[in-house]
Amino acid sequence: MRVIDLIKSQDKTAFSFEVLPPLKGAGIEKLFQNIDSLLEFDPKYINITTHRSEYVYNELGNGLFERKRVRRRPGTVAVAAAIKNKYNITVVPHMLCSGFTREDTEYTLLDLQFLGITDLLVLRGDKAKHESKFIPEPGGCSHALELEQQINDFNQGIFIDGAPIKAPVRPFSYGVACYPEKHEEAMNLEQDIYWLKKKIEAGAEYAVTQLFYDNKKYFDFVDHVRKEGIDVPIIPGIKPFSKLSQITMVPKTFKIDMPQELAVEAMKCKTDADARQLGIEWCIRQCKELMAYGVPSIHFYTVSASDSVRQVAKAIF
Repeated sequence: MRVIDLIKSQDKTAFSFEVLPPLKGAGIEKLFQNIDSLLEFDPKYINITTHRSEYVYNELGNGLFERKRVRRRPGTVAVAAAIKNKYNITVVPHMLCSGFTREDTEYTLLDLQFLGITDLLVLRGDKAKHESKFIPEPGGCSHALELEQQINDFNQGIFIDGAPIKAPVRPFSYGVACYPEKHEEAMNLEQDIYWLKKKIEAGAEYAVTQLFYDNKKYFDFVDHVRKEGIDVPIIPGIKPFSKLSQITMVPKTFKIDMPQELAVEAMKCKTDADARQLGIEWCIRQCKELMAYGVPSIHFYTVSASDSVRQVAKAIF
């Protein structure tokens, strides 16, 4: 079933989570172990992130360096297929503008068709580490709206060169990202919501939020988008912090605020164990409030936090 159908068919809040492909050269066993630990909570779908290549500089000696492009986490399509095959769960690979050309995207869509995977999360993606601002690949999409249009054309049986797709196409269904505290590049929240509405009008069936720790920001955001005529499910994205360093790193990295109550408690943490316990307790509290509000699904970001997500899921599902 499509993600949108899974969400709408539930009479209670659905559970889902996101995973990363293994590092290049690593096996998939650890990923399977993390998924195994969360199966008892009946995940309705699993997202698989996609990662662009980056430049690295290898020292050659005599003060010289060699610049190479390296993709540290390849294999999104293969990992999605492996998860679907092993667990018979709906999988949602991420599709990015960042680091990919339209031709790259077209080949990925063809591979996914062969595998029977038709759910996607459509994202512009982050700028490359060496860039001061986002720059699309030559021949690539500049923003998620362009990527949506390419997918829509594919669904209509049209390749990027205008040629028809001869085989029948199973249409892709997709969601997009949204930002309760606005995207870092947006001039203001109103402008950010304007572009979210454009993405919904282009065909996105739901939106998943950037992680947040202040539920009021989410509730206010949902009220705001509803007033703008956006009526698709807005799925909260949640991540319990699990290390002491994340208390300061996460707000800086994701450009989000911690509510003062959480900040006061976070300042008391002296060890990773303290931070992990606080992260679990706050996340349980967040999720219970979100479920009481009636969210259709809670989507967990599990990177470096699988054990914490398990503890949260045990308390709320």
